[in-house]
Formats: sequence, C-alpha cells, structure tokens
Amino acid sequence: MNEFSSKIKKALDRAETIVFGANCTVNYSGRAETHLPKGERIIMIKGDRTLLVHQPHGNTPVNYMKENSVHDIIEKDGKIILKSQNMPLKEFIDIEIDNVSFISSAKMADGQKIQLTGNEKDMSDMIYTDPSVIETGLRPVSREEQTEFGFIDVLCHDKDNNLVVVECKRYKSDFSAVEQLKRYVKKIKKSKGIENVRGILASPAITANALTLLEENGFKHVSVEPPMRHDRFKKNQKSLGEF
Repeated sequence: MNEFSSKIKKALDRAETIVFGANCTVNYSGRAETHLPKGERIIMIKGDRTLLVHQPHGNTPVNYMKENSVHDIIEKDGKIILKSQNMPLKEFIDIEIDNVSFISSAKMADGQKIQLTGNEKDMSDMIYTDPSVIETGLRPVSREEQTEFGFIDVLCHDKDNNLVVVECKRYKSDFSAVEQLKRYVKKIKKSKGIENVRGILASPAITANALTLLEENGFKHVSVEPPMRHDRFKKNQKSLGEF
C-alpha cells in the first residue's frame, strides 16, 4: 500500500490521469450526504483534478468531484484514505481503501471537440450536392436561406421550374416538422411574390398523422437517411448471398 500511495502522489504532482481499482468505502458530503459501503470500485482522477467513482457495472459514476478539486493520500489508523475536497463548491469525498487490484497513470492531452455526424446539416449538404436523392429533376438554388421563422435547409427548382422548399429532419418527422415546413413555404411565397411553391419533408420516417397533415397541405414526404447513419447501417449489412 505504501507503493500505491507513492504512485498516486507522484501522478498527482505530474497532473496525470490516474485509474485504479480498489476495494473501498466511499463517504461524500456536499450536494447530499451519502455513504457507499465496502465494495470493488474503479476510481479515476483526471488531469484537471476531476474525480469519478465507478462501480463495476453501468456508465454513470456513483460519486464524483468536479474539476479543480484537491486530492491527497493519507494514512490513518493503518488505512489508506484518498481525501478529495472542492472548497468553492463545499464538496468532500473520503475513500477508505482496503486493497488495490490495479493502478495506471499517464499524462494525457486532448484539445479536440466532439463532432456530430449524420445531423440535419449533413443531410442538407447531401441534398444540395445531389438533389436527385429527393426527386429527379431538382436543381439546387440555395442553402439555409434565412426567414423570420428560421433557416430553410435547401431551396430548389423542380423540372417545371417551381420553387421547392426542402426541410430536413434526422429522425422521424412529426406534426411540428410539418408546421415548420408550412411556415417556410408561406414565407417564401410572400417574399418571392409567387404562389406556386412546393414543400418536401426529408427524413428517415414520418408519423401517420403527420403524413396526413403533410398531404392535406399539398406537400410530400421523401424517406432519406442521414448520410453517416446510412453508411453505418448499410455498409455492415450482409446480403442474403453472403450468409
């Protein structure tokens, strides 16, 4: 245990990310008062001093301390205790450690931000680049044309030179999507001074009631998958001949 304490202290001094498994008891005071009896846990301390206590199952920590907390390893009555505190937030955790099954630490750096793919912008990019995925004869006019109600995803001309408003949804379309399309078509009619403006709702699926409302307004639905979602499911799917 002395070797464990030494490793933790050195890793904390170097602002490393620390992960260890331990049979421990966890006492927390702050947002509430909690006691977690002895059990096997996975403890993580990140380089920004965030602390996470995980049980062996599930993806949510059972206890945590936010970034910029202060951590220290002490020995008391023959026990090793990881004491963590965040004074500005008035939060405290004491982890009494009976034994350690593993420990690892490393200096880590990551300045990237997660990027959502297969979203509505990806759909509108795909449709603007190749409007034939919606309808044969469509020609792109503009993307994200601004109205007082928001931005129109894609504006096209059809084979008869009618303006077509295309609204993209990455999930199943409902009443709100139809109402949004109605507002955009109405605004384009007014701003362009024309009456013959079509509306197309592009999404993987649409509810039955929304489809009825859509068709009552003279619009149509086209089933379109977000590009990355389409790739994920279709590329991995085997044909009958491959089994």
